[in-house]
Amino acid sequence: MKNNNLNLAERVLAPTPKWFKILRTIGITLASVGGVIIASPVALPVGLVSVAGYLILGGSILSVVSQTGVQSEETPKNNP
Repeated sequence: MKNNNLNLAERVLAPTPKWFKILRTIGITLASVGGVIIASPVALPVGLVSVAGYLILGGSILSVVSQTGVQSEETPKNNP
């Protein structure tokens, strides 16, 4: 399997599997919701603002880790 020898730049630029694309989208959404809450022009409770910080952190980590997933280049076993 060739994917074991990829450096970080090659890994990020390689094709991403569908499941990891879904997770990446969820992470981006969570980080965006957290950013909207923090940037809100009205005064919000401290607890809500701190939860928004965790949403940004978790969403960012989820997005970055999901982007580094790569598709396997193995051929199916049922080919003659």
